[in-house]
Amino acid sequence: MKNIYLLLSFVIVTTITLKAQTKETEKADKLFKQFEYLDASTEYLKLVGIGKKENYIYNQLAESYYNMFNTKEAIKWYALSVTQPQDAETYFKYAQMLKASGKYEESNAQMAIFANKRPKDLRAISFNENPNYIPKLLSKKKSFDVKSISINSDKSEFGPMLSNDNVFYFSSARRKSRKTAGWNDESYLDLYQSIYNEDGAFSPATEVQEINTVWHDGPAAVSSNGKTIYFSRDSRVLKDYENDKGINTKFSQMYLYKATKANDKWSNIAQLPFNSKTYSVSNPSISKDGKTLYFNSNMPGGIGGNDIWKVEIKEGDVYGTPENLGSKVNTEGNEQFPSITDDNVLYFSSSAKQGLGGLDVYSINLNKSEEAQNLGKPINSEKDDFSFSFNTKHNIGFFSSNRAGSDDIYTAAPVCSVESTIVVTNAVSGQILADASVAILDDKKNIIETKNSDANGNVEYVLECNKDYSLQVTKDGFESGVFVIAKNKGGKLNVPAPLNPIEIIIRPTEIVLNPIFFEFNKSNITQEGAFELDKLVQVMKSNDKLIIFTKSHTDNRGSDNFNLILSDKRAKATVQYIISKGIQASRISGNGYGETEPKVDCKENCTEEEYAQNRRSEFLIVK
Repeated sequence: MKNIYLLLSFVIVTTITLKAQTKETEKADKLFKQFEYLDASTEYLKLVGIGKKENYIYNQLAESYYNMFNTKEAIKWYALSVTQPQDAETYFKYAQMLKASGKYEESNAQMAIFANKRPKDLRAISFNENPNYIPKLLSKKKSFDVKSISINSDKSEFGPMLSNDNVFYFSSARRKSRKTAGWNDESYLDLYQSIYNEDGAFSPATEVQEINTVWHDGPAAVSSNGKTIYFSRDSRVLKDYENDKGINTKFSQMYLYKATKANDKWSNIAQLPFNSKTYSVSNPSISKDGKTLYFNSNMPGGIGGNDIWKVEIKEGDVYGTPENLGSKVNTEGNEQFPSITDDNVLYFSSSAKQGLGGLDVYSINLNKSEEAQNLGKPINSEKDDFSFSFNTKHNIGFFSSNRAGSDDIYTAAPVCSVESTIVVTNAVSGQILADASVAILDDKKNIIETKNSDANGNVEYVLECNKDYSLQVTKDGFESGVFVIAKNKGGKLNVPAPLNPIEIIIRPTEIVLNPIFFEFNKSNITQEGAFELDKLVQVMKSNDKLIIFTKSHTDNRGSDNFNLILSDKRAKATVQYIISKGIQASRISGNGYGETEPKVDCKENCTEEEYAQNRRSEFLIVK
């Protein structure tokens, strides 16, 4: 995808310098300037073949293959190029090619040189803060299942977008045209459409004829009501270009256009007012309310080469001033292909943020103050992964990737998940409780993860569908609570977690806890038992004069002597646990009483509930 990426962004950084050019390289240099990278590399190789082993030629070969995303050849020539000092960006590109080939340690070595040369660059700062990020990315939980779609061709397809009325739009170079892009001999891009069925099938793709021209058209974005389309188009349609007579080349830009639907056709095509001959604007995405348009551009005022921008759409087709989305999204490198969902999550692609290789897809929830997140595998790979879009109505996403050799479109079906928000409050006053510890446990009572509630008393966990979970919530000054999250088919879930003030378990003669669970016929403290005993620890730390005597009881099943010994072991284990938490040994003691003091005197005719009442621990206040 690298070639089309360069075309649409038009942020093309070459390393040609006047001092380095010679009469011998003139033909190759001219082809390079015309973006004819394949032919340029052929000419540079001819020079190498006749013994012209110059660092300048090595660098130009590396840049040519970089722009064609030929990682093997790019690495080969960058390795020769950097035997002499280069500008910082060369080391960054070399690192990208190494990473795209899965050579992560070698990539890090080149990134370290880049970071040393340009320490204030956001890419350098991010690398220095977390140089060994790859293992974390690779271990990231899978969020989507991916699959190639049936309407891919042997040419480039990208920019997929599913409208709410089931029309699937994408750009493709499949049409045989008299006009081709010089570096790959593929036809210029056209906009296509297909009907998407709920079973995941696509109708045969057809051209959007009223949009397409002989130049590049697409990608596109359609409003939520299906009546307005925004799309990219080559400025050469308007004969807007810069003519470099020296190399006989016309340099155009990408412009944004708008059209409306009438009689099932797109009409009233008009360009947007912030198009410019001096920069490109492309890859549009429209918000659900139709009031904000997102796009990428290399217009002045950005952070890097190609940034993500937004612009307000006012009444009467009046547009505000484009705004840069800032450093949480953009870097000094290139970010593009923005796509906004109905719930305000922005997806975009970047070749400069920490990723797996080439372009990676990232997301950021614009409703929250958070950093952009790499989607991880299988959406991202060592190759270029880009133009991700997600339709919340149909709960399906699409993206493009060259992982199989050419740019193809893939579906991204969400792995079923439950977005749970736990809200911790004071059960008496209703006041939110910040900085409470919230542990999530699986159905086997294993702790999966622990987080602290934020300033709004909230903790968020993404859970698997159709699985039981529980929560253990603790906070100083409050009785710890256990809350159940039952099986859920997916979606969003709010879980209230009210905690009682700790005073509620303190009675005149005893501390009242929930049952202290032990494994059958064992006396070791379980994870559940420890969670409950921590309440007693908290009470004793808050009341340093309190002295407790614990009594452990069993039901009447088993021999008297066995039950007495078992209960005494459990009492002693309980005492030892409390002491291990920092309570003085003089303040806690205990004995086992077996079945000698039943709470319910039911003898041989006990119900299971009565047995459970008799298997208990008591925490008596001695002083």
